[in-house]
Amino acid sequence: MENPKNMKHPFDSFLFCPVCGSREFAANSPKSKRCGACGFELFMNASAANVALITNERGELLVTRRKKDPARGTLDLPGGFADPDETAEEGVMREVMEETGMSVVRVQYLFSLPNRYLYSGLSIPTLDMFFRCEVADTSDIKAMDDVAECLWMPLEDINPADFGLRSISEGVARFIAMKGENT
Repeated sequence: MENPKNMKHPFDSFLFCPVCGSREFAANSPKSKRCGACGFELFMNASAANVALITNERGELLVTRRKKDPARGTLDLPGGFADPDETAEEGVMREVMEETGMSVVRVQYLFSLPNRYLYSGLSIPTLDMFFRCEVADTSDIKAMDDVAECLWMPLEDINPADFGLRSISEGVARFIAMKGENT
């Protein structure tokens, strides 16, 4: 699992003001930098990400294997970053289609978890929103985009520690616990 303490803060790479180009671009708070020349302040807010929890008619959870870093080769769930001008629901539906070829027909928000995502050496803060998704047809599934493999796993066979991203591991554990409470 990735270690956020070893990741570089995104602001460490921003040496110049993106508006005027001044070197007077310095930390103003733990989540912002301000330019001493033009006054522009840049905030580092969490990026929105969406995660799909999909079960089939046997109650098995759809699990994917990551094709790319971070955490390449570890277990994951379908999902990804929200696009501009897209709702969280639209984003999770799009990501499921891009990664599995399946059409989501119903989306229900469950919970969110903060995360850090290592991208190009930067530690990007994210807010991962978890959705229970129903798909039109579970038989026409294929690994696409940044997914190496799609697997249906019985909940009792899932070890959350096998998921390479911290929030996904925590989210899977929470989902399994929720399902246990409802049985």
